[in-house]
Amino acid sequence: MQELIRITVQNDQQLVSARDLYKGLELKIRFSLWVSKNFDSFEEGQDFTSVSTDTEVSNNGGVQVRKLQDYLLTIDMAKELCMMSKTEKGKEVRKYFIEVERKWNDPQEIVKRGYAILQNENTQLKLENKNLTIQLEESNKKADYLDVILGTPDALAISQIAADYGYSAVNFNKLLHKVGIQHKVNGQWILYRAYMGKNYVTTKPFIYKDHKGNNRTSLSTYWTQAGRKLIYDVLKDNDILPLIERDDIA
Repeated sequence: MQELIRITVQNDQQLVSARDLYKGLELKIRFSLWVSKNFDSFEEGQDFTSVSTDTEVSNNGGVQVRKLQDYLLTIDMAKELCMMSKTEKGKEVRKYFIEVERKWNDPQEIVKRGYAILQNENTQLKLENKNLTIQLEESNKKADYLDVILGTPDALAISQIAADYGYSAVNFNKLLHKVGIQHKVNGQWILYRAYMGKNYVTTKPFIYKDHKGNNRTSLSTYWTQAGRKLIYDVLKDNDILPLIERDDIA
């Protein structure tokens, strides 16, 4: 069957563009006048829906896209408009719509559409399940690492936290500087002002021997649970994950 007027399908309903029908009926009056004269007896939202379409027009040697008012019509409304035109072309187009409806309501076509809908719903369900699985995996990964943090109440040295990310202590300290957590003052890593006084770090003394063999005491920085959570959140915002959350690590 030759296509006289383009038919679209939305929500398992056949629809016709009012502008396409207007052109197909080869009417002489303006489109807007035709609409105002013929649409009063129909109900918007039931028989037709207002939409806008894009059209390209020449403008100063170039092409400009303009919005045009259009309407999506049900097949029943389109058939009535064909009758209201009282033209031979109207009769021809109406017969075309009747044939379109007949084919649409054929039992075999109904079964095909039903199968296609089920296939689409099945595909959509698979996508939703896949997305849910990914979200759940991400949530579990985050919970796993946070459980590691929360399950270790003791403060840890930077070397121990660095190992969670596959870094050496030296390079991890540089990374924390790069992301704006700490900076070096007189050879010692110090938190930036925004993070000071929030119980992110603590210090522990350790004893060592100097070059003369004398015992000496120094202070070393250790990260609390809150501090390790800070590191995790800041690095995650910079797309840097601990090894336990990385997909490329088996």
